Amino acid sequence: MTIDNLDSRDSQILRLLQQDGRMSNQVLAEKVGLSASVCWRRVNALEKAGIIERYAAVVDSAKAGWGFQAVVHISLARQDSSHVEDFIARVMAREEVLECLSTTGDADYHLKVICRNLDAYNSFLETFLFRIPGIAHVKTNVVLKEIKKASYIPV
Repeated sequence: MTIDNLDSRDSQILRLLQQDGRMSNQVLAEKVGLSASVCWRRVNALEKAGIIERYAAVVDSAKAGWGFQAVVHISLARQDSSHVEDFIARVMAREEVLECLSTTGDADYHLKVICRNLDAYNSFLETFLFRIPGIAHVKTNVVLKEIKKASYIPV
């Protein structure tokens, strides 16, 4: 099963679960016009196919005490596998790093980082990021305001 061969009911199930992942199967089934057992089988198939990766709560980072956000652009000195694997392993282990993207262009990686405040971010740089072997350049863009924050995938 892929996103290309979903029918309209599967797409509707995905839209509804993205809006409210805590919706009961009974309510979901009623909204899409299926029996509860058929709806459950469809959701289960979407989970098994990996189309539904997981269920999560969306947390307001500022209200949770993470008041500083930055986009960090990182260039590696070399792209050999040992430096890349080490960089990725270290980044994956840090709770401050919400996202890590490998991209084309001026930087090799882009991180979305949250910290409690500017001092905590400075500590993140000095005690963690600047100590990773193989990093040639780090550039920070401080997030002033979130304009759009989406967790919804169009289906």
